[in-house]
Amino acid sequence: MTTANEKQAIQQQFHERMDEEELLNCMRCGFCLPSCPTYIESGFQESHSPRGRIALMKAVADGVIEPDEDVERSLELCLGCRACEPVCPSGVNYGRLLEEARDIIQQNKKHRLPARMLRNAVFKGLFPHQNRVRALTGMLGIYQRSGLQSAVRKSGMLRMLPDHLAKMESVLPKVPDLKQLKNRPNLLPPIGKRRKRAAFFSGCLMDTLFLDTNMATIKLLRLSGCEIVIPEQQACCGALHGHSGEKEQAVELAKRNIRAFENINADYIVTNAGGCGAFLKEYEHLLKDEPEWRERAKAFSQKLRDFSSVLLELDFWKKPLELPSQIVTYQDSCHLRNVMKTSAEPRKLLRGIKGAEYREMKHAESCCGSAGIYNIVESVMSMKILDAKMEAAKVTKAATIVTANPGCLLQMKLGIEREGLGNEVRAVHLADLLLEAAGVPS
Repeated sequence: MTTANEKQAIQQQFHERMDEEELLNCMRCGFCLPSCPTYIESGFQESHSPRGRIALMKAVADGVIEPDEDVERSLELCLGCRACEPVCPSGVNYGRLLEEARDIIQQNKKHRLPARMLRNAVFKGLFPHQNRVRALTGMLGIYQRSGLQSAVRKSGMLRMLPDHLAKMESVLPKVPDLKQLKNRPNLLPPIGKRRKRAAFFSGCLMDTLFLDTNMATIKLLRLSGCEIVIPEQQACCGALHGHSGEKEQAVELAKRNIRAFENINADYIVTNAGGCGAFLKEYEHLLKDEPEWRERAKAFSQKLRDFSSVLLELDFWKKPLELPSQIVTYQDSCHLRNVMKTSAEPRKLLRGIKGAEYREMKHAESCCGSAGIYNIVESVMSMKILDAKMEAAKVTKAATIVTANPGCLLQMKLGIEREGLGNEVRAVHLADLLLEAAGVPS
């Protein structure tokens, strides 16, 4: 429950911090409505549309309405997928408005002790420290390999969890052992002639839970002629913080990453996770109030590429790529498409694989409902969106669903399990599929 003093502080900061010009850019035309999953799945509630949320932000900033629980709920329910931005004729930067509004609310609202402890543990105690992420992931690996996972499943304990969380446990990838996590080299030569030097953004969960996908990505880049350097001092991208109202912590992580990469002398800074890439791309805006850092962030962002763009530029798709005969479809990562403007490249790479018949999924550009931790904290809406996505996937009759973001990958695997298609359909990261098609071990 937000107190009167908290509401007053929130309202004052909305007035001071929200970009008035950006709020006024919204013409209320409604072009965003068909692109908004929460607007559609909520039964076309205006307050759960982009223009409705902007109207609420403007009303709070102008003092017309209080920042009450309904306003906060509307902003919480937004996926932050930013599908509204490409279709907006006025070019409203909705994602930036949303993040600023969430930060104002979270920083001026006194959370109850359990919530405060959890937020501190996650945002300050865990993700800024890669060694702690490794340790936590290592514990998951012990759970998987020790026989404890099998015992828990046989005991029926998982039935105590909500259905989507129980199924999520079953789709988690096998975690590498701690030796693998710690011993990944930080400098790798190209395979063949050196063409480019690429600094690889390894991420936090990508470099632990999805280490095999990171190694597959690195191998693909090396096969394309890239020398790979992986800066040791890099940190979490800060996306989780930025999307959850922890802007100050996101700024600190951004500065750590800029420092880690700026003297590498690389042609590219490469990422293989759409969500991370989009947040890294917007470091210049995140640091806009600090002139020195803004320029450093601009130089950082100008070198940023998704790995699929680099592979396409270096003609990887012309290599002999082949898979057993199968139908393949692609689910866009929202932030890869809407922020990094990368959507054609993965499709061209997939169409270059012999034996793979590519079929476009209807509304492949719409969110799958993962959205960071959205599928945990907003499970009802997330599962509605996922169910609609799986209906579209089934129409393609694809045996392989490909995506380019870890959250999307787990969400699609969850959808496959919910539909009982585990023996017929698989979900894979684009990097893993391309390496499989190249016939080269990671």
